[in-house]
Amino acid sequence: MLERFKVKPEDRVMIDHESLEATVAALFEKMGVPADQAAEGADVLTTTDLRAVETHGVSNMMRAYIQMYAGGRMNPNPNVRTVRETPGTAVLDADGGLGIIVGRGAMNIAVAKARNVGTGVVTMSNSGHLGAVGHFAMIAAQNDMIGVCMTAGGASVLPTFGAEGRLGANPISYAAPARNQPPVLFDVATSAVAMNKVGLARRVGSDLLPGWVADLEGNPIMEEVAPEEAGNFFGLPFGGTREGGSHKGYGFSMMVEIFSGLLSDSVPSMLDDTPFQSGFKHYFAAYDIAAFTDLDVFKDKMDRVLEMLKDTKPAPGQDRVLYPGLSEAEEEADRRANGIPLHSEVVEWFDDVCGEFSVSPLKRK
Repeated sequence: MLERFKVKPEDRVMIDHESLEATVAALFEKMGVPADQAAEGADVLTTTDLRAVETHGVSNMMRAYIQMYAGGRMNPNPNVRTVRETPGTAVLDADGGLGIIVGRGAMNIAVAKARNVGTGVVTMSNSGHLGAVGHFAMIAAQNDMIGVCMTAGGASVLPTFGAEGRLGANPISYAAPARNQPPVLFDVATSAVAMNKVGLARRVGSDLLPGWVADLEGNPIMEEVAPEEAGNFFGLPFGGTREGGSHKGYGFSMMVEIFSGLLSDSVPSMLDDTPFQSGFKHYFAAYDIAAFTDLDVFKDKMDRVLEMLKDTKPAPGQDRVLYPGLSEAEEEADRRANGIPLHSEVVEWFDDVCGEFSVSPLKRK
C-alpha cells in the first residue's frame, strides 16, 4: 500500500482485529447471512485489513455490502450449484451470493481436483464482489499448491485508445508457498490504480497521480489532481498511456475477462444489457506442486530465491528490496499485535450501524 493511501496518524483509530471480525460477522448475520457464512465473510475482510489491503477491507467494502443486501442485490443464503464438471474442472453458479463468502468453496474444489489430477480450475458466475483476490490464491498456497485467482466485472476502465468503459479493474493474483520465508503473493488490478483506491484517496486527502484516470472523453489526465477535481472519470489500464505501456494492462485485463467470464459460461461483462446482469465472474486455479516436482525441494528453492531478492542491493534512496507478499506478511504480524488503523470516519460509521442493528461496537486497541 502506497503511503499516500494510508490513514494519517491524526485520523487513526486502532481497532482490535478480533473485535473487528466479530462485529463484521454479526452485521452479516443481521443481513440474513447464515452464521457460518457470516464468519467466512468476516474472516476475508479482517484478513484483508490485517494485510493492509485497505482498498478491499472494511473501510471501503462493508458499507457497500450492507447496502447491497439491504437493497436486495445480494442473496444472503445462496444455493451454489455446479453447472458442469470434469475431473479437473468445474463451472459454478453462485446464485447471487457475495463473492467473498462463496469464494473459499470454489477454491477448495480447485484444490481437491488438483490433489486428484495435478491441477484444478473452477470458474464461477452470477456472483457478488470477490474482494481481494489474493486471499483466495493464498488458500491454495496454504495447501502446498500454487494458487491463481482472477475476477472480472464492470465497465469502469477504458481499453487503450478508447473513450467508453469496457472492462473492470479485473485483478489477477498468484500465490506460492516457501519453507521459512513468507509466501509469495502477487495481487494487482489490471487498471493503473485499483478503483477502490479513489475512495481511499478521498478519505485520507490524497491526490490521484498522472496517468491513473481519464476524463469522460477518454483523455488521460496527466497531472496530479484531487479526486473531486477530476470529476467523473474512467480508469486507465496499467501503464496509463500507450507510450507508458497501457496496452499491456489492457491485454492482461482482456485475458482476465476471458478466463473469468467466457470460461464461466456467462455473459461477458461488456455484453451485459444491464450492468452486472450476470454478476461478477471469477476464476480459481490450483497447481499441486507435488505433481510437478518434489515439494521439499521446491520450498527450499523458493527460500533461496526469496532470500536472494531480499539481499539485493537497494537503489540509491531506497531502504531495501521487497518481493510480492513480504510487506503484507510484515503488516499482518504488526497489526495482529497492535491493532488495525481505521480512519475515524470509518469507525464513526461502524458505531452508527452497530447502534442501528444492536451489534456490539468495535473494541479500540
